[in-house]
Amino acid sequence: MGQELSVLIKDAGLEPEKEKALTENFQACFALAAEWEEKAKTIVVTDASQTTDMKIARLGRLALREKRIDIEKTRKRLKEQSLREGKAIDAIANTLKRLIEPIEEYLDQQEHYVELKAAKEAAEKAEREKKEAEAKAEEERIAREAAEREERERIRIENERLRKEKEEADRLRQEAEKKAADEKRAADEKVRQEQLKTQQAEEAKRKAEADRKAAIERTRIIQERKNQEVREVRKENIQLHKKIENLIRCPKCGHEFPLQK
Repeated sequence: MGQELSVLIKDAGLEPEKEKALTENFQACFALAAEWEEKAKTIVVTDASQTTDMKIARLGRLALREKRIDIEKTRKRLKEQSLREGKAIDAIANTLKRLIEPIEEYLDQQEHYVELKAAKEAAEKAEREKKEAEAKAEEERIAREAAEREERERIRIENERLRKEKEEADRLRQEAEKKAADEKRAADEKVRQEQLKTQQAEEAKRKAEADRKAAIERTRIIQERKNQEVREVRKENIQLHKKIENLIRCPKCGHEFPLQK
C-alpha cells in the first residue's frame, strides 16, 4: 500500500514539498491498513467460544475507526489549508494583475503609438463613412417611403376611379337588365294575352260550331219529328181513305155503312 500512495502522489503532479507533506501525513495510515488487512484474514469466528478472536477484532475495528477519523480530520485540515492558500494566491494574483495591467496597457500604447494612431484615424474614418452611409441610406429610405406613399396614393386614387367606374357600369348594366327584363315580361304578357285571345277565339269558334251543330241537330230532330208526324198523318189518311172506300153512303139519309163482302 505504501507503493500505492507513492503512485497517487506522483500522478497528482505536485511539487516536492507537497509530495513530502502528503507522504508524512498518510504513510502511517497506509501502513496500518496494510497491517490489518493481513491480520483480519487470520480472524475467522465460527463459534461463540472464540472470545479472544472477537476481542482482537474489536480492538482492530476501534483502532481502524480512530485512524479513519484522524484521516478525515487530516483531509479537512489539509484541504482547508489548501483552500486558504488558493484564496490567498488568487487574491495576490488579482491584486498584481490590477496593478500591472494598466501599466502594461500604457506602455503598449506608447510602443504602438503609430499603429494605434493609424487605427484610430481609420476607425474615425470608418465611423464617418458609416454615418455618411447611414445618412445617405436614411435619405434614400425617406425618399423611397415618400415615393411609396405617392405610389400608394396614386393606386388608391386609381382604384377609387376604377371602383366608381365599375359601380356606374354595374348600375347601367342593372338598369339595362331591368329594362330588358321589363320589356321581356311585357312582351311575354302581350304574347300571353294574344295567346289567350287566340284561345278564347278558338274556344268561341268551337262553341259556335258546337252551337251550330246542336242547332242543326235540333233542327234535324224537329224535322224528323215533323216528318214522323207527316208520315203518321199520311198513314192515318191512308187508313181513313181505305175506310172511306169501304163505306156505302145512304142516298136518302146520308148515313155511311161499311161495305160487307
